[in-house]
Amino acid sequence: MKTCLIVIDAQESFRHRPYFTRRDLAPYLAAQNALIEGCSQAGVPIVRVWHVDAPATADNPFAVESGHVRPLEGLAAFEAAATFTKQRHSALVRTGLDAWLAQHGIGRLIVSGIRTEQCCETTTRHASDLGWEIDFVVDATLTFDMVQPDGRPLGAADIKARTATVLDGRFARVCSVAQALERAGAAVAA
Repeated sequence: MKTCLIVIDAQESFRHRPYFTRRDLAPYLAAQNALIEGCSQAGVPIVRVWHVDAPATADNPFAVESGHVRPLEGLAAFEAAATFTKQRHSALVRTGLDAWLAQHGIGRLIVSGIRTEQCCETTTRHASDLGWEIDFVVDATLTFDMVQPDGRPLGAADIKARTATVLDGRFARVCSVAQALERAGAAVAA
């Protein structure tokens, strides 16, 4: 089955949000870069998705005008087969990504990027509902601590565990970098 890696919102914009922390950044980048390198070496197409939203001003890190809608520092460079810009959580809403995937005969998606429970999970659910097979590589996603409605903290590790639990076997196959690359016919990058 033809596979495509989707790198969602791996952009500098997040460094300019108050919740950003470097705590989980290195392991995320290691996993994300291993996916990128393995897919690149195997000729698996890689799609880049940017998140851009209003207001279109220099002080909004998700506006193009900020200069922060660019690859996250430390992200492996890659030649994108296609680049899409989204304004919603799902990378499939009004971006043209769904049409591109269909035109290129893609049957399986490897989902990665930032934020685990937000854009990555939403894209996964949406893509599954549209009929794509999904490999969700939780280690190649990044998220940040949150505060629950009752004021209690919710750690990033717990958010990732929850996302993996609700997606696995329902909307996706939650897997490791090595498993996703193997299913895509790619070797694990050393």
